[in-house]
Amino acid sequence: MAIWFRKSINVSANYLKAKTGLWGLLNQRHLSPCFHSNSSSPTSLNGKNYRNPPSFFGNSTTLFGSRRFESVKAGRQEELRYDNGGHQDQALDFPGGTVPFTPEMRFISEASRERIPCYQVLDDNGNLIMHSSFVQVNKEDAVKMYSTMVTLQTMDTIFYEAQRQGRISFYLTSIGEEAISISSAAALTPEDVILAQETQYREPGVLLWRGFTLQEFANQCLGNKSDYGKGRQMPIHYGSNKHNYFTVSSPIATQLPQAVGAAYSLKMDGKDACVVTYFGDGGSSEGDFHAALNFAAVMEAPVIFICRNNGWAISTPVSEQFRSDGIVVKGQAYGIRSIRVDGNDALAVYNATRAAREMAITEQRPVLIEVQLGFLKHTLLTLHIPILTVDASELRFRRWVDGNGWWNDKDESELRGNARKQLLHAIQAAEKVEKPPLSDLFTDVYENTPSNLIQQEELLRQTIQRHPQDYPSVE
Repeated sequence: MAIWFRKSINVSANYLKAKTGLWGLLNQRHLSPCFHSNSSSPTSLNGKNYRNPPSFFGNSTTLFGSRRFESVKAGRQEELRYDNGGHQDQALDFPGGTVPFTPEMRFISEASRERIPCYQVLDDNGNLIMHSSFVQVNKEDAVKMYSTMVTLQTMDTIFYEAQRQGRISFYLTSIGEEAISISSAAALTPEDVILAQETQYREPGVLLWRGFTLQEFANQCLGNKSDYGKGRQMPIHYGSNKHNYFTVSSPIATQLPQAVGAAYSLKMDGKDACVVTYFGDGGSSEGDFHAALNFAAVMEAPVIFICRNNGWAISTPVSEQFRSDGIVVKGQAYGIRSIRVDGNDALAVYNATRAAREMAITEQRPVLIEVQLGFLKHTLLTLHIPILTVDASELRFRRWVDGNGWWNDKDESELRGNARKQLLHAIQAAEKVEKPPLSDLFTDVYENTPSNLIQQEELLRQTIQRHPQDYPSVE
């Protein structure tokens, strides 16, 4: 049977070649609907053209990479690189868009000649850059953004010192990256869902912006009865149903595909909201990153991927992780509109996130934002990365707020003093609250506790009875 089938194919192929010639066959479009030279513009199911970014962002085609070549017209710039030898009317109608033919054998270069530029609004001195595409932030939001940055920096300092004193078991700071979490949060709405990534210590600014109190932060880090996670999570693994903030988990990049699933759920429910997920450059080396981007692109999920690329994954530099031009080009490779943004520029992050949110919701598409900055601490031990300026983002934004007459040294002093007092009080109050009962370790998963967990609880209680000095606060 197999031999007969192979022979049949050869006979048919030879017959067609002799009858019409290969190019003649391709040109006879009535023989197959798979070949044509149309160059119609792509539209959505409702007829809306999805190629153009939001009007308020100006000519953003220079900033955001296109989703995919959905037609010959869409890929015109790429086609100009090739000489098709006069076969301009011959193209393959392939899923995703028509593909032109060329007689020239040419491999795509491993990298473009020029690197993708980094979008910026403010220079290092806090001055607006000429001809920047951005939406102005009003005084109320600007002051709140800066105040939240200062509060977050103060919180990091106090909690870090508490960890060094042995009052909490674990803490990692987000110093130097305040602009990323807080400015992006300011561009979102409370209905937008947040999934912080494996580098969970970089996103507490989102919770601060949304109203998570300093006392709630302290309760979580101390793991007391008031902790929403009932003391079962490591410190700084925050979560809040009230603020649409999924509880953080430690494994790298696991929440990226979860974010896509959550976004697709919002899409199916017709919600006017999107999902935002944060991760580091190291997360892009995980398989979940690639699965998530492809999943999001194919399902056209309203999700925003925000990658903080500071050049290092713990002690591994990006030069040992990948050879591509950062993360932004990986989005384009999967058919996702992407942009590179200066991570020390609060206004740039705000505007890029604002534009990305509108695209994600109105066009039902994923967007990738690569936020670049040149520094940072990753662990409790600072083993790498020359620190350029730990407060670069805060200082630049402070200068801009000052320049508008919205802030002064007196405001600064009062804010830092009050934030420190509130944090010290929050820690002292959290330390006085008793720990959750031991039984909470085995609840909230199964409706009826299975026998193996019952046995584990019994064994744990026996261990505590044998070593009571090691478990003084366990009930």
